[in-house]
Amino acid sequence: MKPARIIVICVAAVAAIGLALVVRAMGSPSKIPTAVATAAVVPTRPMAKVLVAAKDLQPGQRLTEGDLDWKDWPVDEVNPAFITDGSVPVPAAGAPAAPADKPEGAVASVTRAATDLATGGAKADYIGSVVREPILAGEPIVGRKIVRAGDSGYMAAYLEPGMRAMAIRVTVETAAGGFILPGDRVDVLLTRETNLANAGEGAGDRSKFASSTVMQNVKVLAIDQSTRAGDDEQAVVGATATLELGPRDTEALALAKSEGELSLVLRSYADTGGPSGRVAPPARQSTPVRVFRGGAPEVVVVQ
Repeated sequence: MKPARIIVICVAAVAAIGLALVVRAMGSPSKIPTAVATAAVVPTRPMAKVLVAAKDLQPGQRLTEGDLDWKDWPVDEVNPAFITDGSVPVPAAGAPAAPADKPEGAVASVTRAATDLATGGAKADYIGSVVREPILAGEPIVGRKIVRAGDSGYMAAYLEPGMRAMAIRVTVETAAGGFILPGDRVDVLLTRETNLANAGEGAGDRSKFASSTVMQNVKVLAIDQSTRAGDDEQAVVGATATLELGPRDTEALALAKSEGELSLVLRSYADTGGPSGRVAPPARQSTPVRVFRGGAPEVVVVQ
C-alpha cells in the first residue's frame, strides 16, 4: 500500500475518533447551566421601608429625627398600622398580597430621593410628636403609641409627669408685647388694688396698688391653641397663655387670678435654671393706724 494512502487513512481515523468524542460530549447533560437555572427559580420577597424607633422611647418624650429610622420589612408581613415610606405598595388588611413589582427604575428612584430631600419624607411628618406608650428600639411606630401635634390628647401627653396645664388671660401689654413664645420661661406678676385707711385731718380712703411675683420660671406650653411657633415667627399675639405648673401651684395661681391682673414677664434663656413654681409671699409690713378714743389719739400697729 502506498504511503500516501496510509496517511489519508490515519487522518480519517483520527477525525472519526474526534467527531465521536464531540458528539458524546454534546449529548451528556451539563451541570453548570442546571445550577444557574435552579438559582433563578428561587423567588425573592419584596421589601418595604417601615418607620421604627432608633432607640428606646419613653412616654412624654418628644420625637426628634434621631429617634426614628427606616427598616426593611417583608411586604407580606407589614401590618396596616405600620408607617411606610410609600415606595412599595402595601396590601390593606384582609387583601391578598400583590405580586412583586419590577425593580424601581433609576429615574423614579432619583425623583423620590429628591422629593424626600426637599420635604423630609414621611419621617418629617412625625418629628415633634409625643410618645404616649413605651416603644422599644427597632419596634415599628404605630399611631396609638404617639400623639401628633394637633391631635386630641396632645397636651396631656406633652405634659411632664406630675405637672398640670392652666390657662390665663393675656394681652399684648401683659405678655411682653407678644414676644413670649411656646417653650419660653416666664414669671407671673400679680397687680392688685389695696385700700388703706389713713386717719388724720383732711385724709380719706385712697386706692393704692401693689405688685408681687406669684410664680417664677414656669414654662409656657401654648399661646392660644398653638404649641409651636413657626420657623420664621418672632412674636405670637394671643388671648390666653397655657402654663405648666405643679398641683399646688395651680391653686395659688387660681387665687391670684381672682385678686387682680396677671402679667407674664419673659425670662432670659440664661436664667432658666433656677427653681420653678410659686413664690413665698413677702412678710407683711406693719402699718400704724391712729385711733381716737374719747378725743385722745392712740396709735395702733396693724400687722
